[in-house]
Amino acid sequence: MLKWKKRVEVWQMLPVKGIVNARDLGGYSIGEDMHVRKGMLLRSAHLAGATNVDLTFLEGLKIAKVVDFRTEHEKQGVEDKVINGSEYIALPLDASGSEAAKASNEERNVFTRHKRFDMKKVIMMAAFNDHAKAIARNLYPTILTYPPCMRQMAAFLRLVVDAGDVPIMFHCTQGKDRTGIASALLLAALGADRETIVTDFDVTNQIYEKDVRKFTRRVRLFGGREEEVAVVKSFIGANTENFVRTLDKIEQEYGSLKGYLTGPMGLSEDDLGILKERYLIKDVPAIQ
Repeated sequence: MLKWKKRVEVWQMLPVKGIVNARDLGGYSIGEDMHVRKGMLLRSAHLAGATNVDLTFLEGLKIAKVVDFRTEHEKQGVEDKVINGSEYIALPLDASGSEAAKASNEERNVFTRHKRFDMKKVIMMAAFNDHAKAIARNLYPTILTYPPCMRQMAAFLRLVVDAGDVPIMFHCTQGKDRTGIASALLLAALGADRETIVTDFDVTNQIYEKDVRKFTRRVRLFGGREEEVAVVKSFIGANTENFVRTLDKIEQEYGSLKGYLTGPMGLSEDDLGILKERYLIKDVPAIQ
């Protein structure tokens, strides 16, 4: 099975207190002598909890566009704080109409019909629920293959290509699934290898490590096995094993991630060239 690095460099984490999972794609090595420019492609969870200090820091980065993958329902009560000078763009990645999501409607209503539901109970119920397990298995394939999600992801990539030489920030609710896949596609477009792409995706599990460990232990205590634990990893952290399997499926169908980008995502070779020229810089040789 593919191995990936377990930790990410500290400098890739943005120094913000009120925004979870905020980090910079800059610094990742691409090929033998290139790396991603820092301060240009930024990913995070929602910005509703951003402090004034956080906002001042982000304003200093001169972020031109903030792309929000959340649905209108997800934003209720947790609207993004405004980063002065940044254009806010809503590109909701909504898989609720997919067959996998429709099959779960009844169970989701049971979990959340009360306004003050207990998250611990919800996670425990989901871990042992067949439809929730199906959602966990199908979450990443759905984002990459469900036509409405594909159209929005393609629109995001087109937005990045057309944005010009400016910093862009993008996020969903927890900054892990939709944001993680968007990051994976950007890194693939820049020529990153599989290990780098999976490493970036897996960093989320460092961010949410305590919660994942706590609920995993609780699920195992009640007799849960790997299938039940996978639900916890998918809903609280990032299910990296499932992500890798999803990449395998995409590569089998399109030949490579590049084939997916130049196929259904609609990017041309010229577009890929623009992204590489803009976001990659040569490594500085070490002084001998």
